Amino acid sequence: MGRLSGFKYREIVRRLKMHGFAFDRQAAGSHEIWYNQHTDRYTTIPNHPGDMPEGTLRAILKQAGITPEDFLKK
Repeated sequence: MGRLSGFKYREIVRRLKMHGFAFDRQAAGSHEIWYNQHTDRYTTIPNHPGDMPEGTLRAILKQAGITPEDFLKK
């Protein structure tokens, strides 16, 4: 397991809010679009129960322009 594994939806959202993201709109199915007006970036987050797969979280962070190191800082 990598260092980005084991994160749940609520924890990911909490950390994205700390980086300036806010809920923008509901997307297809259980996915949500989040937006950061300061960086003008969007990211799509699946709202599923359980832990987020590490690859999915890496893709979310890449879209958001957040490094894994910055995401892991509390």
